[in-house]
Amino acid sequence: MAKIRITKEFTFETGHALYGYDGLCKNVHGHSYKLDVTLIGTPKEDPGHVKNGMLIDFSDLKKIVKREIVAVFDHATVLNVSTPHKKLADEMEATGHKIVRVTYQPTCELLLVDFAYKIKDLLPEGVALFSLKLRETGTAFAEWFAADN
Repeated sequence: MAKIRITKEFTFETGHALYGYDGLCKNVHGHSYKLDVTLIGTPKEDPGHVKNGMLIDFSDLKKIVKREIVAVFDHATVLNVSTPHKKLADEMEATGHKIVRVTYQPTCELLLVDFAYKIKDLLPEGVALFSLKLRETGTAFAEWFAADN
């Protein structure tokens, strides 16, 4: 049977700040992110199986991405705690803010790399992560492709 790609879109609201950046994004601000997760594989060929004809049940993919990405990052502020933003993270967290601490600059590009590692090993056998696309604004996005990595 032919290889098939399927894609599911997820949305979440996340704040971040880019430490040391020379533009406005050095300030804490937020985005309405849209994440496209594309998988590749061969659909199940088993007429007796409830998932016959599916690469993966979209609801199973949704469970993985919601747990690993959306529940963690939605309405959180992402800060690089390998920089002085650690102090900001500590202060915000102490006052009840949801903080995601990372050890990288939380750009659209590096968030995608992080997301790829969080998702790819949780997929069922025979299903692979093909690509991710993260839209930070209506006109700006980054893409990650397994073939490039």
